[in-house]
Amino acid sequence: MSKPDVAGDAQKAFDVMKKGGIAVMPMDVGYSAIGGSMAALKKIFDTKQRTPSKLNAMLGDMKLHHELHDLDQRGQEIVQALVEDYDLPLGAIAPAHMDHPIIRNMEPEALARSSKTGTILMLLNAGSFHAEICRLSREASLPLFGSSANVSLSGTKFVVSDIEPEIIDIADIVIDHGLRKYHLYEASSTLLDLMTLEVVRYGSCFELIADVLKRHFSIDLPPPPPGHILDLVKHRLP
Repeated sequence: MSKPDVAGDAQKAFDVMKKGGIAVMPMDVGYSAIGGSMAALKKIFDTKQRTPSKLNAMLGDMKLHHELHDLDQRGQEIVQALVEDYDLPLGAIAPAHMDHPIIRNMEPEALARSSKTGTILMLLNAGSFHAEICRLSREASLPLFGSSANVSLSGTKFVVSDIEPEIIDIADIVIDHGLRKYHLYEASSTLLDLMTLEVVRYGSCFELIADVLKRHFSIDLPPPPPGHILDLVKHRLP
């Protein structure tokens, strides 16, 4: 029986992005369309039909998070608890050291579309492929940004066959590793502002994230609003 070649597939995708191309890649929180250049990010943005207010997310591991994000002790402890102690995926929003080498390698327009008031959104702990592509990105100081591989407002895609043709058409490589881990949530990563503790987006594992923050930090996150996708699917979760 064959098994996914995580390291080999990540290297193939990275080589494409290093040359300015676009990769559709498997994350535990759904398939993502990612690029390492402004031209790639603009093509993704335009094809997805995203509104100008939407920002790109950075792919990063805990090592890059510690180097790049500038957090107080509470913020650091929250990320450690969620990502390392409880092994949960997280979209971490925090102030960033804009003089970090990986940020200095960004084109000015790409940085403008991927940061807000000095903060960077970084996707953490989104599976084995994510870990490998983040290692390659960090070691080469090549920043990788993007978003879910879908037309805006059409929902996160957890199998390649659900991704719209126009998204597939702009990809220079598509890495298909089958159904993604958190498909039952029907939503990408939960986005949390680590300074204000605002839930910027309710997503995968939100109820687990809220439980950790309640039990270990006495922080009560507001539940998803009525009618939200997580409010509708929570009764189907194990």
